[in-house]
Amino acid sequence: MIIEKRPQGQTKLTGAIPGFLRRVFAARGVHEDEELDLGLPDLLKPDELPDIAKAAERLADAVEQQESILIVGDYDADGATASALCMSVLTRLGATAVDFLVPNRFEFGYGLTPEIVEIALTRDPRIIVTVDNGVSSIRGVEVAQAAGVDVIVTDHHLPGDALPAAYALVNPNLPGCTFASKALAGVGVAYYVMASLRAVLKNRGYFERTGITEPNLAEWLDLVALGTVADVVPLDRNNRILVFQGLRRMRAGRIRPGIRALIEAAARPQAGLTAQDLGFAIGPRLNAAGRLDDMSEGIRCLLADDHREARSRAIALDELNRARREIEQDMNDEAQVLVHENMAPDDVASICVYEPSWHQGVIGIVAGRVREKFHRPVIAFADAGDSSPDELRGSARSIPGLHIRDALDDVAARFPGLLEKFGGHAMAAGLSLKRIHLERFRNAFETAVRARVSERDLAGVILTDGELVDDEISLANAQLVSTYGPWGQAFEEPTFHGVFDVVSQRVVGEKHLKVVLKTGSRVVDGIAFNQPPLRAERVQIVYQLSVNDYRAYDTLQLRIDRIEPAAT
Repeated sequence: MIIEKRPQGQTKLTGAIPGFLRRVFAARGVHEDEELDLGLPDLLKPDELPDIAKAAERLADAVEQQESILIVGDYDADGATASALCMSVLTRLGATAVDFLVPNRFEFGYGLTPEIVEIALTRDPRIIVTVDNGVSSIRGVEVAQAAGVDVIVTDHHLPGDALPAAYALVNPNLPGCTFASKALAGVGVAYYVMASLRAVLKNRGYFERTGITEPNLAEWLDLVALGTVADVVPLDRNNRILVFQGLRRMRAGRIRPGIRALIEAAARPQAGLTAQDLGFAIGPRLNAAGRLDDMSEGIRCLLADDHREARSRAIALDELNRARREIEQDMNDEAQVLVHENMAPDDVASICVYEPSWHQGVIGIVAGRVREKFHRPVIAFADAGDSSPDELRGSARSIPGLHIRDALDDVAARFPGLLEKFGGHAMAAGLSLKRIHLERFRNAFETAVRARVSERDLAGVILTDGELVDDEISLANAQLVSTYGPWGQAFEEPTFHGVFDVVSQRVVGEKHLKVVLKTGSRVVDGIAFNQPPLRAERVQIVYQLSVNDYRAYDTLQLRIDRIEPAAT
């Protein structure tokens, strides 16, 4: 275990913030106290998002003239929350002909493909609004526009060399865009578009003329928070505001029935809900619909008007998630065997694994698990299915230091035609290729990764916020850490390291290690998930301060990420 302290920048944070937290914030680029203010007035204004005014004006025309609007979403939690948000806001604004369509990943794959457009056209829309997709759907947009349907693309993914000829294209990552936050999730982009639409209708006197109550867009921040965290986008200040405000509403009970039911299914305390709960408990249950079945079921759960319907749908999603976990475990075990049988992990810079029986909807999770195990960028492949019997679909997960979409771009540039299509972010991407090209791609990808990473990138260095002195390891500080959330991607929860004496240890829940540790005169509980017992009287751990509210009595618990015998 190689541990290094995060580098700290200059900061002007005041003494009102405890010293250990000042160090944490300095390492995350927070320079002034004001940057920790997460009030809604500090949200970035939408004006600099490309085409947002054009999109809002066109949607306002559609609402006033009762034109049919079709939302085309993606089959993950970000796409589901964005679809539900647009459906709900448009309906509240008075649109009566609004519907949604989500491609089934096993039949159509990702995005606004020509095949999906043909299905969409049977519903006779006047406008198609894509959410969390569309920036790479050049041919699909072309087909829709040729049929007389205006396409408004709202997306956050990185664009390719060419852009679709949409009526409007709203994406903070387009070339030349000056919108300060490039980290918006798809649901965040959709939220901005709906807010701009409301503003246009207000300026037109629509609410006074129709008698429709002007909605407060804060009512939809529970959806924005869930989709933003579940999509693991960087929590820059703008995203932190959206997530913080959404969580605050959820804790206060201002929450739609569908998310409330998902929280209950996950057995999470609503009053103390955290971003980690959204990312590791609520999001996976929603994602399970798109992974194993049809994300339409997840969207219908989010749109449910009453708790009885929402609870029924949430229970079904919970059952899908249980099935997903079983499939994932089997696939993960097989992936570990494939890696050890076919390569020496320490001798390669990348890992590509494929098994014909694997479930296409779960390969992204498997890629993430293998990456965690070997600290290498990983692509897991599965058969594309009956619609493309000779094709493989891959899901890629990266490591810090490697922009994986750029690595795939290197492969595509060097070997034209090798990849059927690809797209994604710095840390995650999707791709497809012909099965006969797998070995050729594996070699090309290894070369591309080698050119972009250093030995340090592959060493798996663990960055922490240093060591805490005994008095800093306290319940009060754990509660303070929670107060200063949300924590997440690119704004990681404070993580510390240290050497402790082992007082006792036991296995709980069949596979988790419960320990009692001692440092100086302080004795503290700790939990290490999926960790067998250790033969050691002294251990080095990497951990977070957490609050254990078991039996409604708050105590300090160290949540242990890594544990190993301490060097003597």
